[in-house]
Amino acid sequence: MADRVRVFEVGPRDGLQNEPYRLTLSAKIHFINALVNSGIQDIELGAFVRPDRVPQMADTEQLAAFVRQKKINLKKAHAWFLVPNTQGLKRAIGVGVTHFAVFTASTETFNQKNIGMSISESLKEIQKIVDDIKKMEVHCQVRGYLSTAFGCPFEGRVKPQKALKLIEKLANLGICQISIGDTIGVATPSDVTELIKPALKILGVKKTAVHFHDTRGVALANALRSLDLGVRVMDSSAGGLGGCPFAPGASGNLPTEDLVYMLNRMGIDSGVHLESLCRASLELSRKMNRPLTSRYLQAYRSQS
Repeated sequence: MADRVRVFEVGPRDGLQNEPYRLTLSAKIHFINALVNSGIQDIELGAFVRPDRVPQMADTEQLAAFVRQKKINLKKAHAWFLVPNTQGLKRAIGVGVTHFAVFTASTETFNQKNIGMSISESLKEIQKIVDDIKKMEVHCQVRGYLSTAFGCPFEGRVKPQKALKLIEKLANLGICQISIGDTIGVATPSDVTELIKPALKILGVKKTAVHFHDTRGVALANALRSLDLGVRVMDSSAGGLGGCPFAPGASGNLPTEDLVYMLNRMGIDSGVHLESLCRASLELSRKMNRPLTSRYLQAYRSQS
């Protein structure tokens, strides 16, 4: 087993997008800087979506501008931003974004509710986005999310063959990495084997990432199974923040603290300093005036 896993932190975007409490811009910047200082190397900061639909992301353009102006100290970390369509792309390019994330889902109903497109329409939109980015003079990267890859809140269980067909289509669009998502947290390790094992054959290790929600408490087990299969990029969220405004019943993401603790104990390097990460999440918890769901964070707090 390779002794390195790259943690892809989604807390500032996927984590905060469903929170009723809205952080101020200064508080969000402080949180981002604290995450970067803990050693996070890939961090998703926001989404160029309609503020009336996802008000928590209304400050995304300001965050991206601060990255360009170096008011956010990213050190060696990459700042990623979700662009759901070409309109969002234009906004992102206007403030200097160079690392983009695009989105589609494995089910028609979820895709329509989330971004207002059919799956085929979203794939065409992604192709336009990739083509436009390739025309840019600066070096850019595009990451893809495949949501509801294991199950959908509206259409139920998703067969692996259906998700794999979409993974192949995304791979052919020129995307650098595909994050395969269990949006509503229904997957078990056996489900992970059925989908991720063949997905790795299609994509290879460098282009494969996993994104688990912990709705039913199985996210860490699914991450461990993915690790056994060879996955070396894992999405997670500080404190276990998360949820989707368009997926009823979806709760938080795999907590970054729980993931990093497991990796540390297994002798696998993530480059993340666990205590610094916990301090960042606990400070956020105090600002939001609510506990976060990470099991390791709860243990750390009780002992500190």
